[in-house]
Amino acid sequence: MTQFRNFRMVSYVVYGRGSFNQLDEILTPHRKNGAPMIFFVDHFFENKPLVDRIPVRGNDKIIFADVTYEPKTTYVDGLTSQLKDEFGTISGIVGIGGGSVMDLTKAVSLMMNNPGSSADYQGWDLVKYPGVYKAGIPTLSGTGAEVSRTCVLTGPTRKLGMNSDFTPFDQIVLDPELTADAPVNQRFYTGMDCYIHCIESLEGTFLNEFSKSYGEKALQLCQKVFIDKDIWDAESDDQLMMASYAGGMSIAYSQVGVAHAVSYGLSYLLGTKHGIGNCIVMNHLEEYYPNGTAEFKRMVEKNNVEIPTGICKGLTDDQFDAMINVSIGMKPLWENALGKDWEKIMTREKLRLLYEKL
Repeated sequence: MTQFRNFRMVSYVVYGRGSFNQLDEILTPHRKNGAPMIFFVDHFFENKPLVDRIPVRGNDKIIFADVTYEPKTTYVDGLTSQLKDEFGTISGIVGIGGGSVMDLTKAVSLMMNNPGSSADYQGWDLVKYPGVYKAGIPTLSGTGAEVSRTCVLTGPTRKLGMNSDFTPFDQIVLDPELTADAPVNQRFYTGMDCYIHCIESLEGTFLNEFSKSYGEKALQLCQKVFIDKDIWDAESDDQLMMASYAGGMSIAYSQVGVAHAVSYGLSYLLGTKHGIGNCIVMNHLEEYYPNGTAEFKRMVEKNNVEIPTGICKGLTDDQFDAMINVSIGMKPLWENALGKDWEKIMTREKLRLLYEKL
């Protein structure tokens, strides 16, 4: 008998320009006996007007999340200890920022109610207990972290998410106005994360009508934003925010593929940010996604963005091995990309040659 995935989705979604203004009303029913609501805010917004709009009440706390690097399990564990020591219990956590802040929020929420270190839960369905209430408010569009059942963390031995039914947000607020001030390059790299999700999902062996429906729509929106338009406008922000949501939904019922599997190795060893890492890898994936790679290169050219090259130059054999180990460990991604016999196709030697090109 076929085992279908019983997919857990985000419980509540509000979408629209200005919807951030409803945050106080949204959070009020979830406040418990004076326990604070914690706001993780991307450090990009420190001393910016958005901070004054956060509905802080009582002993609520704003923590500016340092997302210079993607979240490490040590950072998650440190924040969890800090909150437990300072408050004991909290009402919930609200993440305001890009994909790293979304992942950090989900991870700390889970660790407030699960023992040990977040590194113990890197993998599939290892989390035992629901976290505290958590809400996600993206200020960048593309990662799909607002809708996914994972929060990707760099641990002591691997870069891997806490993939579980307890991971998705209880609430997301999708307000395209919040993405208007995103730096141009960052907007592109994050948008390309969504585009690459679509290519990997739509060309993967796990493809089904559920993931296809969302993936095709997300791809169409990415093409409108990054190919059809000559200027970035408010509609672009609206479209990319919905592309991010739909792209995240597409991979939720299928998987990503080669670009993500390889970029995880870069992030683990070199600290390469996820969106940039995906772009660096996608630039060399003609063998696996010929049409997608060609279109990706058109988008890079049209949007006047430079993709870094030569980042693996001068690495030692041990360093290459460390990246290869992380990448090869992403088994579901490789199976989606290359089928059940993927290990015969993507050997360590072949993967090493790909890393050498980057």
